Amino acid sequence: MPIRTRSTFWRTLAIAAVAALVAAFLVPAAAQAAPPQGRSGQESKPVFSYAHAIREAVWVDTGLDGDGDGRTDRVAADIVRPSEPAQQGRKVPVIMDASPYYSCCGRGNESQLKTYDADGNVVQMPLFYDNFFVPRGYAFVGVDLAGTNRSNGCVDIGGRSDIASAKAVVDWLNGRARAYTSRTGTTTVKAGWTNGSTGMIGKSWDGTIANGVAATGVKGLKTIVPISAISSWYDYYFAKGAPLYDSGPDWLSDYVESDGARAHCAAMQRKLVDGAPRTGDWTDLWTERDYVKDADKVRASVFLVHGMQDLNVRTKHFGQWWDALAAHGVERKIWLSQTGHVDPFDYRRAAWVDTLHRWFDHELLGYDNGIDREPMADIERHPDQWDTSALWPPRGTRTTTLHPAPGTQPGVGTLGLRKGDGTETFTDDPSRSETDWAAHLGTSTPEKAGFVTGPLTHDLRLSGSSRVTVTATPTTSTAHLTAVIVDVGPDTIRDYADAAEGITTLTDRTCWGESTPGDSACFKATKARTTAVDATVFSRGWADLGNHASDLKGVPLTPGKPYTITLDLAATDHIVPKGHRLALIIAGTDKDLIDPPSSTPTLTLDLSRTSAALPMTGGAPAFTRATTDTGRTAPRTTPLNTIDAPHTAHRVPTT
Repeated sequence: MPIRTRSTFWRTLAIAAVAALVAAFLVPAAAQAAPPQGRSGQESKPVFSYAHAIREAVWVDTGLDGDGDGRTDRVAADIVRPSEPAQQGRKVPVIMDASPYYSCCGRGNESQLKTYDADGNVVQMPLFYDNFFVPRGYAFVGVDLAGTNRSNGCVDIGGRSDIASAKAVVDWLNGRARAYTSRTGTTTVKAGWTNGSTGMIGKSWDGTIANGVAATGVKGLKTIVPISAISSWYDYYFAKGAPLYDSGPDWLSDYVESDGARAHCAAMQRKLVDGAPRTGDWTDLWTERDYVKDADKVRASVFLVHGMQDLNVRTKHFGQWWDALAAHGVERKIWLSQTGHVDPFDYRRAAWVDTLHRWFDHELLGYDNGIDREPMADIERHPDQWDTSALWPPRGTRTTTLHPAPGTQPGVGTLGLRKGDGTETFTDDPSRSETDWAAHLGTSTPEKAGFVTGPLTHDLRLSGSSRVTVTATPTTSTAHLTAVIVDVGPDTIRDYADAAEGITTLTDRTCWGESTPGDSACFKATKARTTAVDATVFSRGWADLGNHASDLKGVPLTPGKPYTITLDLAATDHIVPKGHRLALIIAGTDKDLIDPPSSTPTLTLDLSRTSAALPMTGGAPAFTRATTDTGRTAPRTTPLNTIDAPHTAHRVPTT
């Protein structure tokens, strides 16, 4: 059931009045043109010169000594800000992206890096944010996380140092921290040019830092825009004990650290190794990197963006973060695409820039532009076809428990509201993936058990996070489990398994903001990359059966003994249309999405103690209506056309 937010008027009338006065002084009256038809309020205009913007660098003291050199670490913050407000004594708000990727890996679809002039000031700032927003009266700040590029300290993968890197800059912008004009010098500098109102944005690791800083409750951080971001680092590496990758945070730290940091950060590397055992047990390291538990501290509003087929930063991250924020009344907005790990600038560019512009105008300038009264959610239903939802999950969404039951052949059962009985058996096959299982849903295969409804007579919408409870008896002392939810029926979808994860990059460019010779505002255009399928896996989850008694610690299994465990499935919003079928598949190792166990178990499912709790709009009555008079048509026995098997050897929350 959706949790209602607070009043849509996000500011009191008194604060709105003050914000309006500030806005009136920030932007010249001539620039405050009437809003486009259908909107209300003001809009910041590009009245300031990007070519003559002030470009400078400061090093902010984090108060930590991550590299153990006896001196507190300083992180580099590169700043681009309009010169005219400073000359007139006006203060501007800040948009900030704190990243480990500014020198090692690049940002955006074109992997842009920071470049500098002879004085060490930034020339090219990656992405379009500075090009677009600086002329509109914002400053942009690009922060190098500790241990990367021009910052001191060590990378600790979402821990205290990572978060302090960005939080210290927010503190400096609000007069609470010290910064210097150089990496090692003693000359201090203050941020007298800003009013301290800060919005953080970023994709992947960058967005993760925004989540983490917001979870500290730091004053001055007004809003965050996390794109495909992590909410708990344990869930990036493990799913209830099952390893998602063959490496841990130490590998990632070494991947992004600067050469200078790598030479001094062996102690931090050892902490990352020792604190993240490959057993998948929860440790204090993971507690420190769990931002969900601190959702009650969040003061900032949150505009969350995620690809529903993101198999790098998987969608459990946005689901649990969203639910925790909702529980604490945090103001929220969400975009959900059909892509994988892709920035909205590369799948819905014009609408994204417009919406982000209006969001920052509202949150940082206080403009009453109506964005807070618009639908909470934008959801991509088909490639480039979007729908909206006033609330998310929508009002009327209810957890609906479905039960598997045996069918006429082994491993091809039914799915419905009535509890089933009997058993199904499968043997883990690490060479097979979820798309292999879906392709052979209508036939008996040894590595999975599938359960399918009849053809639906009405659409069914699932919005939110699902849970699948499984009772299984293994033949070995180790076993991994996968549960996936499938829409069985013909469709054209974004090809999220392709290397570009649902987009094709073109050669022509579109421009968003102002350019200089060293920093172009023009970026390669994209279009949707699509594929035709007969079945779509739209939610998935994994677990180590050894974690049956605790999410925090696994134990060896006793062969021949039944165990019950609940798998947390990824959040999504999907409509299974009339004429399609809804399916549940339970299997072992999901090739390339989790690592296999140390043995090859055969597992027997107790169907009377196995169920799927799904978030359905309309609840059980909607399911009953959609499955009434569906007939007993058996699912197709010839192989279904599915997307290529997804590959996620990323190990990096990528750019």
